[in-house]
Amino acid sequence: MNGTASLADAIGKHDRRALAQAITLVESGLKEHQSQARELLAALPAPGQLALRIGITGPPGAGKSTFIETLGGHMIKRGHSVAVLTVDPSSVVSGGSILGDKTRMPALSVNEKAFVRPSPSSGTEGGVGRFTREAIALCEAAGFDRVIVETVGVGQSELRAASMTDVFVLLLVPGSGDELQGIKRGVMELADLILVNKADGDLEQTARRTVSEYASATGFLQARTPDWRVPVLAVSALRDIGVTDALDQMEKFFVHATKAGLLQSRRESQAIEALMQALHEGLLDEFLKSTKNADEVERVRREVATGRLTPGLAARALIDQLT
Repeated sequence: MNGTASLADAIGKHDRRALAQAITLVESGLKEHQSQARELLAALPAPGQLALRIGITGPPGAGKSTFIETLGGHMIKRGHSVAVLTVDPSSVVSGGSILGDKTRMPALSVNEKAFVRPSPSSGTEGGVGRFTREAIALCEAAGFDRVIVETVGVGQSELRAASMTDVFVLLLVPGSGDELQGIKRGVMELADLILVNKADGDLEQTARRTVSEYASATGFLQARTPDWRVPVLAVSALRDIGVTDALDQMEKFFVHATKAGLLQSRRESQAIEALMQALHEGLLDEFLKSTKNADEVERVRREVATGRLTPGLAARALIDQLT
C-alpha cells in the first residue's frame, strides 16, 4: 500500500492525526504535494452518512468562535461528531497568519468527538481558504457528520463560503437600525438563518429589537431556498441561551432541503461552480509562472495604476497579446 493509500485508509479509520496531515498536504503549494493530494482525494472512502455542512459568518466581534464552541458542544451531546474549519486571515504585510482559533475553542479542541483546524486564507476572497472544499471532503471521509466552516468577516465575497455549505448562518450583534444598513443586502440574501448574538444582560432588550428589525427586513428579500422563511433568533453563546433553538433550525433546514431534493441539486451546482473557480485560479497561476507574462503584467499594472489604461481593457490586451 503506497503512502497516499495508507493515509486514506487511516482517515477512513477516523485517525485525527492522519486527517490533519492530509489537510496540510492538500493546502501545500508544492506541485509534488498537489499531485499526492489528488491521489489521496481519489482514494478516500465514501462517508458513512450524509454530513451537514454549516457556514457561519459575521462581522468581527460578533462572537463566532464562542458560538461555534457552544453549538459544537450541543451537537456532540446529540450524538454527532463535529469538524470545525476556521479560516485565519493572512497578514497583508507578512503573508503569515495567526492561527489562534484553537485557543478560542478550548473545549472543542480537546474533545475526542471534535476536530478544530485553523487554515490560512492566503489572500483568497470569500472568507475561506483556497482548499476549504477539499478539507470538508477529508473531514467527512474521517467520519465527521457535522462540518462547520467559520469565515473571515462579512462582505459581498462571502458568496464563496455559502457556495460550499448546505446552511449558511449570519451571526450579528445587537444594534440599532443603523446596523441594518451596514450589512450588505447580498449577504442577507445568502443567509438561511440569522442570529443576533449577545442577547443577555444590558443588551438583551436591544437584541430583541434587532431581531424584529432583521425579521422585517428579510420579508423584503428573496430567500435563496424555496419554501423556507429565514428564521431570525436571539441567542447568547456565552450564556448558552437560544443556541439549541438555533441548532434545531439548522437541523430542520437540513431535513427540508434533503426531502425536497434541494440539497442534492445545490451540491451539484456548487461542485460545478467550484470547478470553474479552480480553473480560473489555476490558469492564472500558470499564466503568471512565465517570467515573460509576469513582466508584462507588471508593466500593465503600472499603466492601470496611473490611469493610462482601464482594468478591463488592460486585461483584454494581456489576453490577446500573451495567449
